Formats: sequence, C-alpha cells, structure tokens
Amino acid sequence: MDKQLHLISDGNFSKQHLQIVKRIHRNIDYLHIREKNKTAKDILDILEALEGAGLPLAKVIVNDRADIAVMKQCTGVQLAYHSPSIPLVKGSFPSLRAGKSVHSLSEAKQGQQDGADYLLYGHVYPSASKPNQQPRGLAELREITGMLSTPVFAIGGITPERTKEVIEAGASGVAVMSGVWQADNPVQAVTAFRQALNTWKGG
Repeated sequence: MDKQLHLISDGNFSKQHLQIVKRIHRNIDYLHIREKNKTAKDILDILEALEGAGLPLAKVIVNDRADIAVMKQCTGVQLAYHSPSIPLVKGSFPSLRAGKSVHSLSEAKQGQQDGADYLLYGHVYPSASKPNQQPRGLAELREITGMLSTPVFAIGGITPERTKEVIEAGASGVAVMSGVWQADNPVQAVTAFRQALNTWKGG
C-alpha cells in the first residue's frame, strides 16, 4: 500500500480552509472533517462546499457522524472513545470504512479486534493542539505496528522531516493538522509531506 497523507480539519473550518483545500487536494489521500462544535447542517454545508471546490467526497472521512458520511457518500467515519462502537457502525453502514482513534497498545488491539479498517495513533511528538500532554513517542508506535495487521497512521507533531522515522516505525502514513493549516505556505507544506511519503524507501 502506498503511504498515505491524511489531513485533519482543525475545528474552525472556514472559507480560508476551503481555498487551501482547492489548491492541495490532489496531493492528499483523505481529508477528515473534525468539527466538534458544528451542527449537522454546518457539516453538510462544508461537504457541499468541498464538493463544489472539486474535492471528491470519496476522499472525505467524517468524524463521529456516520449518518452524514453515508448521506453524502463519503468514504468513511472516524470514531473516538465517545463514538458509537465499530461493530454497530459497520453493521448499520456496511459501505463505510471505520477508523478508530487510539492512544495505547491496548486500545489499538481492541480497535483491531472490533474490526477497525485503520487506526489513528498519537500523539507521537509534542503537539501544539495538546500542549499539556506527554507525547507517546515512536517506541509504542513500533510495538503496535509490529503486533497488529490493521494499518496505523501516526498523528501529533508530525513534520515532513519526521515522516521518515514514523514510516520506519511501521506506520502506513501520517495524519497532520497544524502542520498544514498553520504553515506559512500550506501548499508547500503538503508538497513536502507528499514527497517525504513518496520517496521513503524502506525495507
């Protein structure tokens, strides 16, 4: 499988974000709509705007809202500890890919056992979005990818320069948020991540 780049929205999706997506969507594999404070209608409006901007909704994953993902024919739903269970979601919406956010080996094992299509693991490095939380580092990521067959994507403080060691630790790709949205040049940042993933030559 090619190494993937997942871009996570930062909870403040706006017209500025939309303009960035228009310019970078060909270089990302998936865009996660993670907008915890927005209503269902707000999220539907975002998806319609993205579609109008040329982003295929097959490249979109919606956090927590399997119903919206199905209504708009998005690829999948991202589930957290407070979300419906993976078996319930997959039983109700068999067409959806279901990802699970995990923060430890035990959570990752449970995610695989429940049938997650992929796992989002972090935060790996110090992260601006979680300043008071200790990063989990590469050792546990390596342990998880070594024990499980489910694809694992690393999140948290990932930079293009750190991408190589994350992939060497067994990750199937990276997920980024502030590394793109808060970059001086988001287009350049996405290009750098894409190049790091495309040129990684592992054993």
